[in-house]
Amino acid sequence: MMMPHEMLRPVVALVAWTLVMLGWMLATRLPALKNAGVELRTLVGTKASDADRVIPPHVQWKAHNYNHLLEQPVLFYAICGVLALTLTFRAIDLYLAWIYVALRIAHSLVQVTRNKVVPRLMLFLASSLTLAALTVRAALAVL
Repeated sequence: MMMPHEMLRPVVALVAWTLVMLGWMLATRLPALKNAGVELRTLVGTKASDADRVIPPHVQWKAHNYNHLLEQPVLFYAICGVLALTLTFRAIDLYLAWIYVALRIAHSLVQVTRNKVVPRLMLFLASSLTLAALTVRAALAVL
């Protein structure tokens, strides 16, 4: 029998990757804002997307990816939590979870470097299908 923490390892890995992307975003975005003459202390009522007008796209790609890592992966965290808490996961679920993490990391690397739409889309679709399979497995286990 697998232990619940095994299903949580991919969750921790993706959270850790999200924090890596946060660091990468800050390390590139803050200097770009300074170079663009943006004074953070005087900004009032702006939103993150306003930076798209003053920061080079290749810098903003990191911010966009960070936001993406806070969207669909939330569902992944919930599904992994369901499987771990109910002790209903099997080896296939663990494989699917790690595949999802690998696909999201690959998606990040494509988006923050070359940002070509077709490879990003393929990785997004593959990760979405993997998440869907994991969700079906969780639904079958708890319903």
